[in-house]
Amino acid sequence: MKTYQTDQIKNISMVGSSGSGKTTLAESMLFESGIIKRRGSVEAQNTVSDYFPVEHEYGYSVFPTVLHVEWLGKKLNFIDCPGADDFVGGMITSLGVTDTALMLINAAQGVEVGTQNQFRQIEKMKKPCIFVINQLDSDKADFELSLQSLKDNYGGKVVPIQFPINQGPQFNALIDVLLMKMYKWKPEGGVPEISEIPAEYKDKAAEMHNALVEAAAEHDEGLMDKYFENGSLSEDEMRMGIRKGLVSQDILPVFCVCAGKDMGVRRLMEFLGNVVPFVSDMPSPAATDGTVVNPDAKAATSLYIFKTSVEPHIGEISYFKVMSGTVKKGDDLFNATRNTKERISQMYCVAGQNRIEVEELLAGDIGATVKLKNTRTANTLNAGSSEMQFDFVKYPDWKYRRAVKAVNQADDAKLGEILNRMHEEDPTWRVEYSKELKQTILYGMGEFHLRTLKWRVENNDKIAIQYDEPKIPYRETITKAARADYRHKKQSGGAGQFGEVHLIIEPLVEGVPAKDVYKFNGQEFKISIRDKQEYSLDWGGKVEFINSIVGGAIDARFIPAILKGVMDCMEQGPLTGSYARDVRVIVYDGKMHPVDSNEISFRLATRHAFSEAFRNAGPKVMEPIYDVQIVVPSGRMGDVMADLQSRRAIIMGMESEKGMEKLSARVPLKEMGNYSTSLSSATGGRASFSMSMSGYELVPGDVQEQLLKEYAASHTEED
Repeated sequence: MKTYQTDQIKNISMVGSSGSGKTTLAESMLFESGIIKRRGSVEAQNTVSDYFPVEHEYGYSVFPTVLHVEWLGKKLNFIDCPGADDFVGGMITSLGVTDTALMLINAAQGVEVGTQNQFRQIEKMKKPCIFVINQLDSDKADFELSLQSLKDNYGGKVVPIQFPINQGPQFNALIDVLLMKMYKWKPEGGVPEISEIPAEYKDKAAEMHNALVEAAAEHDEGLMDKYFENGSLSEDEMRMGIRKGLVSQDILPVFCVCAGKDMGVRRLMEFLGNVVPFVSDMPSPAATDGTVVNPDAKAATSLYIFKTSVEPHIGEISYFKVMSGTVKKGDDLFNATRNTKERISQMYCVAGQNRIEVEELLAGDIGATVKLKNTRTANTLNAGSSEMQFDFVKYPDWKYRRAVKAVNQADDAKLGEILNRMHEEDPTWRVEYSKELKQTILYGMGEFHLRTLKWRVENNDKIAIQYDEPKIPYRETITKAARADYRHKKQSGGAGQFGEVHLIIEPLVEGVPAKDVYKFNGQEFKISIRDKQEYSLDWGGKVEFINSIVGGAIDARFIPAILKGVMDCMEQGPLTGSYARDVRVIVYDGKMHPVDSNEISFRLATRHAFSEAFRNAGPKVMEPIYDVQIVVPSGRMGDVMADLQSRRAIIMGMESEKGMEKLSARVPLKEMGNYSTSLSSATGGRASFSMSMSGYELVPGDVQEQLLKEYAASHTEED
């Protein structure tokens, strides 16, 4: 395989909703370019893209697949992205290292929720986008309706370059208004017959051609002058204008294909080869230190690892983009992220499972290597003394979580290694052990996302695992002041234990200082602050500790032990065992014994006194509240609203957004456990949501009562 220069390389992500035909289009492109000799199909489970067993099990893409074709003297690198919203991480990763998005639209569905979600990400990352209306041979195909839905959502930027002459099962021809030709195929597809436009379609084609010429001319003053002077543009001038419009994200071209029959694919590839921006046409990314890194093949070599996967009989494969310089087989590079050395022993251009070994790759190109020792996803490899690092891929927050454990406890350690490895493959799978909840929590983008992980662990790694409903990280606090004292005394031969602590607790409110005098049951307690310490808690909120001991009632050497006793109770609150927060603790009196007093005595005495005071201080349980944003078709709004109200949600607002309704709500985490599944069921999969932590709020009285009963019952069982 020849070595392609930077100005001969184009990187393209193939995106679109599930069922839009990305994998089928990729198969036809590979076939047309000669990479494969026979087209596979998703149904036959023999496509180049979907080659993992889990993808065969579920019938659609789970991982982004790197592909390449050589076309018109150029190298086109494609990444076939999963369409399901649960696997959005793969699309975000791919957009981060490619320059253009090829967005497939199902001709029977038009713009779907998945389309909108993905396009928002494309806009956010400022990538050019080309729409491809696919499956025009479907019984329910409707090109005009699909085109109108694109215009309704994305406005005047949408410019069709083709339209079908017929659609449905008889589809076999289209009109190209850039070239002003008709393309017609035999039943087997492939190479088309190109002819003049039939008379009955000339007026429509001319009107669409003029609209395309105007759109192309808008983005270059020289082209605009030529257009005004001549009334038209040459084919090359139109290509130049469209390319500039793509780079500025001001043109959204629309193509027509029937990927399953290989119709329209060659023409689409011609456009990609001739018009889509090269790597060098796009804005250069910046390293973490702000340095702009141009794709210069003569600069210092720097690779960004954007994907790792483990494949049978091969082991770990690392996929990379050459950010600058030239990488050659045998190069020794330095991992700037992990401070380790790596050698590129083998290097490949890949098309799914198919790999072509190459000697070198230049800036802007995408390739793969194997068996790196200590390099993971999002690491940067550099030549020489360069410390360049990249971190331009940002993933969304999780939407679904489950507690996970191995069915056989002996597999726990191995399971941890597997889950960490899978996080490397898909960063939107996240795992953490919660000391607070005493559970390993697995986070993902939806139920199917985590079900896919479970399938892989059980079928590939042969470890049975189970998912449980995760506990909720409640918080405990107080609403009024209270006091208590406790004497810990124990004598069992020899030195005993003795410690007595008197303390006051009250809510810690920002800007509200401790009082000089507190009154309980008609008795006044004067406070003289000797020392005050405020601690920010790892789990949120604060605790303030005031030493008000006078007259040497408790020796200063025991004050740290009293503070430890307070912290013990903050880590395991008296009501439900959850973390406590926002409490002021004033130690104002106590007693000690010259022989029997020690640190453990005062620590235990403090625990008992704190717990008693806490229960008398109007204790409340707080629950995590999340801000939830839901995008839903107008016709399904009622169902979504009713469901939210059953989840104790507070509706914060509604607004229309490009044919959809956007609903904002605040919902307790307790009620969000199965929300992704319920929302999909209620809307036929046509809605999406995102959620982010808002803060903590007090639970309703009936909920608190139930929590206290459950906690008391669980401790009775343990006893």
